[in-house]
Amino acid sequence: MASIDDIIKREVNPFDPTTFKQGHFWREKQVSAFKVDSIHQEALLELEGIVDTITNDHCSRTVMLAGDSGSGKTYFLGRLKSDLNDKAFFAYISPWPDSDGIWRHILRYTVDSLMCVPEGQEESQLMLWLKSLSAFTKRSLKQRIFDDNVWDLLRSDRQNFIKHFKQTYREAGIYNADSFFGVLHDLIDPELYPLACEWLRGEDLSDESLQVLKVKRSIETEEAACEILSNFGRISTETQPIVLCFDQLEAISRLPDGTLDLQALFSVNSKIQNEKWNNFLIIISITTDIWRQNSNRIHQSDKAGIYKVILLKRISLEQAEALWGFRLYPIHIQANPRPNSPILPLTKKDLEQKFPGGKTDPRNVLDLGRRLFQTYKEKIIDSSKPSLEIDLLAAFQLLWQDEFKKIQGRINKITLLSAPELIQMLAQSLNALQVSAVRMKLLTGHFASYSLSYEAPNQRRKVGVIWTEDSNLRSFFNVMNACQKAIDTNVEKNFYLIRAADVGNKQLAGNKIYSSIFTGSQHFHIKPNLSSIHYMATYHSLLNSALANELVIAGQTINRQNLEALIRESNVLHECQVLQDLGIVNKRQLINEKTDDLKEVKEFLLNLIKTQGLIGKDVLIQNTLIQFPQINYQRGDHLIQQLLWERKVKIVNPNDRPPNHLVCFVPKI
Repeated sequence: MASIDDIIKREVNPFDPTTFKQGHFWREKQVSAFKVDSIHQEALLELEGIVDTITNDHCSRTVMLAGDSGSGKTYFLGRLKSDLNDKAFFAYISPWPDSDGIWRHILRYTVDSLMCVPEGQEESQLMLWLKSLSAFTKRSLKQRIFDDNVWDLLRSDRQNFIKHFKQTYREAGIYNADSFFGVLHDLIDPELYPLACEWLRGEDLSDESLQVLKVKRSIETEEAACEILSNFGRISTETQPIVLCFDQLEAISRLPDGTLDLQALFSVNSKIQNEKWNNFLIIISITTDIWRQNSNRIHQSDKAGIYKVILLKRISLEQAEALWGFRLYPIHIQANPRPNSPILPLTKKDLEQKFPGGKTDPRNVLDLGRRLFQTYKEKIIDSSKPSLEIDLLAAFQLLWQDEFKKIQGRINKITLLSAPELIQMLAQSLNALQVSAVRMKLLTGHFASYSLSYEAPNQRRKVGVIWTEDSNLRSFFNVMNACQKAIDTNVEKNFYLIRAADVGNKQLAGNKIYSSIFTGSQHFHIKPNLSSIHYMATYHSLLNSALANELVIAGQTINRQNLEALIRESNVLHECQVLQDLGIVNKRQLINEKTDDLKEVKEFLLNLIKTQGLIGKDVLIQNTLIQFPQINYQRGDHLIQQLLWERKVKIVNPNDRPPNHLVCFVPKI
């Protein structure tokens, strides 16, 4: 049996900085920041009471959730979703790229979240919400006598379904009732469910898809998106509330003067409150500093729409100690004898010295734990050597790989992202790579947010980019028209169309304009692969966290400038095919895909060793198998042997049995 010191030598730091990044609660696994129930318990109970009130009276309300940077607002939203899983439906609204499309953005992310399956359930929130509507649950005595299975009857008869819903909600003023109720019916059919969700989230569907759904048009405008979202409330007269969580507001669209366009969100909220939408709880999560800096820019009448402000208070040292104990528990249970203190090798005195006021934030507690644990580990390895700073680049590359894997699992097709989001991600990547004169909205009108311009690297020429994946070819025709007008007025530009979707057959007007622009000219069509989206979306996710002051790597809070420098130093965006085709980065040599995968695994192994200082070989392989389940133990062991042969790492106890081997990094001399 191993002592606590032996286990500390071989284990990964339980306060590893790569776990300090948090975001969308349907995408991020909740870690231990809120496994201590007493942390922010008052705020949780207060919000639970508001949810219960809305459940009873169905009147929408808005809460501002405020706290200092590092107080754990994003974690708190995740805990709220987890704890109130059976009391409400939860939607996480990511920062919007363009305020001109804010309603379409909110609708898209609301439906995306409703498509998620809550813990402990087998069906999506959307289906649970649909089945709980009063059209199914409230029936007259006559209905119960003659038809005791209204769900099965209505699911088999689309017209009767629509008729029943229109009759049930005849006083609600449903927008585009035939189409809306018809698409709700299509949700019941497993084959039509994905297409029905695409319509509800505002995809610009092809004519063929619209015919399948028996609807005339997609949700194309801000007004239509607002009305469809309102429909969810209009028929939610008996269901649980829908909680819309707005987070990371530091990353939202900005006004021409560079300030955050918070007014757009508060205008949305005022419309919801003034028109008395049913059954919504809007949570606006914001740091106290950002609110102080921007509150005077919000119309006073819109501020009045806030029902309550809930502050996330700083935590006590007892709560901080409990937080440490939770993180250290997996190490302690391996030790024999078990440590007397649940926070060994840390002490309560460490907390008292660091936080003499007796209060602090969860992030500061976790970071202090990381540094003290690492110092102790280095001391028991070799007390004669000074403490080493964690390799920031190695820690960043570990975080990048982890985030990239999450993005790969979440985004399985390009159209999950809107055109404004895609063009925003491209602009952010260009800025990170120090491309000059990046400007949004090259086009004018409806498709302005589909476009940007920049100055080609090492050249004095302007480049225009239009990105559209709308499957409706009438929309494609309109985009090509707008593109042609831009070319006519900007003859000095090279234009790139980025589009993986079909461009239609040669007889269609949109294809004819497309061919005249992008065939045999200085203009080019790039067909993006899904991997390109993964690269840009990974950077976008990390950037949102950095802008929200939530990105901590190797104990450092990373801002936008720090993150951009790490992006350039690591070259992680050089693998992005779209950036290669635009000539922003050099195209890499084609190599065997299997070899490429193993190179990525090998980089992970080396970076993990660098950040830990010392790690057990078995622990190293186990962590690698979690990150790369496609490889086996033997392959992981072989890659470590390669690192040993290359003298990048060494075994510090070669005379011990192989399962007990400890690996450390060998710095270059």
